[in-house]
Amino acid sequence: MPPELENYLLIVPLFLAIAAGWWLGRRERNKAQYQRLSNNMSRDYFAGLDYLLNERTDEAIESFIRALEVNSDTIPAHLALAKLFRRKGDVERAIQIHQNLLARPDLDRSEFLRVQMALARDYYAIGLLDRAENLLLEIIRQRPVRETLVKAQRLLISLYEKEAEWEKALSAADQLPMDERKKLSCELAHYCCEMAEALIQRHQYRDAQSYLRRSEIYDPQGVRSCLLHARIAMDQSEWRQAIKYLKLVADRDPVFVSETLDMLRTCYGHLRNEKELNAYLKQCMSKAPSTSVTLAVAEQVKDEQGLYVAGSFITEELKKRPSVKGFNRLIDMHIEHGAESARDSLRVLRGLTGQLELSKPIYRCISCGFSGKTLHWQCPSCKKWSTTRPIQGLEGE
Repeated sequence: MPPELENYLLIVPLFLAIAAGWWLGRRERNKAQYQRLSNNMSRDYFAGLDYLLNERTDEAIESFIRALEVNSDTIPAHLALAKLFRRKGDVERAIQIHQNLLARPDLDRSEFLRVQMALARDYYAIGLLDRAENLLLEIIRQRPVRETLVKAQRLLISLYEKEAEWEKALSAADQLPMDERKKLSCELAHYCCEMAEALIQRHQYRDAQSYLRRSEIYDPQGVRSCLLHARIAMDQSEWRQAIKYLKLVADRDPVFVSETLDMLRTCYGHLRNEKELNAYLKQCMSKAPSTSVTLAVAEQVKDEQGLYVAGSFITEELKKRPSVKGFNRLIDMHIEHGAESARDSLRVLRGLTGQLELSKPIYRCISCGFSGKTLHWQCPSCKKWSTTRPIQGLEGE
C-alpha cells in the first residue's frame, strides 16, 4: 500500500474522533466559548485536510494537533496521532504526546492504562527497552482487563526475546492464559532450545536435556530439539541414541533430512555399520528425497558397484529432480572416469557450474524470502521462528 494512502487511512479515524469530541464538547460550553473554539478548530481542521490532500503529511499533522483539545473525548484521537508519529519514525513526538496525556489528573483507569501501553510501545520501538520493561511490569501489576493484560505480556515476551533473555521470556509466557500461550508454542520451543544450546556449550548436558524436553512439550514436532539431543548424545559417545534422534527428523520434517547426513555418517562410522546407514539412506530416497540423499546413495553405489554405475544412478535421479549440486557431482565423476581429451573441457565447465553453486544461497525464509548459507532458526530479517528451510529445486535440494 502506498505510504500516502496508508497515512490517509490512518488519519480518517482521527478526523472522526476530532469531530465527535468537538461536537460532544460544545454542549458543555457557553455560546461565546463555542464560537471561538469552533472557528479555531474549523480553520485548523480544514487546513490539515488541505495539507493531507496535497500529500503534505507533516503540515497536516501539525494542523490536527492544533485542532485537538485534550479532554476525555479526544484522547483516542491523540493516541491515533501518536501512533502515526511512531509509524513514521518520529517516536520522540509520540512519546511527548503520551507523556502529556499521562500528566492529566482526570484520566480514568482504563484510559491511563491504555496510554501507558502506548508509551511502552514507543519505548520498545526506539530501543529504550529498560523503560519499556518497567512500564509493562507496572501495567501487569495493576491487573488490567484481559485484553490489555495479554497485550502487555506479549510485548514483554517480545522484549525479552529481543534481549535474548530466554528464561525471562519463558517465565513471562507462563503468566499468559493457556489459549494465548498455545499461540506462542513455536516461539517458546525455540526459547528452550536457545537455553539448551548455551548449556551444551558449557557441557551442562543434564540441564540442557531438561530444556529440550520442555521444548518438545511446546512443539512435539520440532526438528531443532532432535538435532540438539543428537549433539548431546554424540558428545557423550552415545552413538545409538544420537541415531535415534537423527532418524526422528525424517518423521517430523523430511526437508531437514539433509541436515542429519553428516552426523549420521559420523555415528555409523564409530559403530562400523555402513550397511545400516545404506539401508536408511535408501529408505530416505522414497520417504524424503533430496539431492544430498541422492549423492550419499551414489557414493555407496560407487563403492559397491563402481563409478560408472554410480554416474548412471545420478543421471537417472537428475531426470526426476534436477539440481546444480547433483549436476556438479556428475561432472566430477566424468572428469575422474572420462577420456583425457574431454577432461579439459569438463574442468572448464565444472569451474563455471561450481561458481554458480557457490554463489547460490542454501537456505531461504518462506515468510519474507531472506536467504543465505547459514541455517537461522529465527529469520534475521522478519524475526519469525522456524521459517528458514533448505532451498528445494534446481538451485538447492
